[in-house]
Amino acid sequence: MTCKIEATLATLGVKLSTPAVPAANYVPYVRVGNLLFVSGQTCYTATGESIANGQLGADVTLERGVLAARQCGINLLSVAKLALGELDAIARVVRLGGFVNSTPGFEQGPTVLNGASDLMIAAFGERGRHARTTVGVAALPGAAAVEVDAIFELY
Repeated sequence: MTCKIEATLATLGVKLSTPAVPAANYVPYVRVGNLLFVSGQTCYTATGESIANGQLGADVTLERGVLAARQCGINLLSVAKLALGELDAIARVVRLGGFVNSTPGFEQGPTVLNGASDLMIAAFGERGRHARTTVGVAALPGAAAVEVDAIFELY
């Protein structure tokens, strides 16, 4: 049987990959009851290339930031698949927490995070609508432009 969510992602041109091993003392996900907490994912592709390094408002355009957030969303779903075996086990996207590497005064962080939010809604439909926080920060690991974490409700 084909996973409906992965089939939807394929129509969007999204291919999930094996997530990278955490580089520090944490785990990629924790399951508690019917919730899956996925650690923050940066905007690196499966081949280790960054979608965007640097700061929004200086080195990185808004459009590139949106693509970086989308890649973070793809990485979140890759970790969720690792944890669950298939994405159809997800009942709802509960929350995304976004961190945007940005200059002081950069106010378009929510627009940047739409890259991840839009992906979740495209993949899960109404079940992809979620609560969200967007925070501007001075730096992120590996000079990534964006990092996003997630909470998923499971069936």
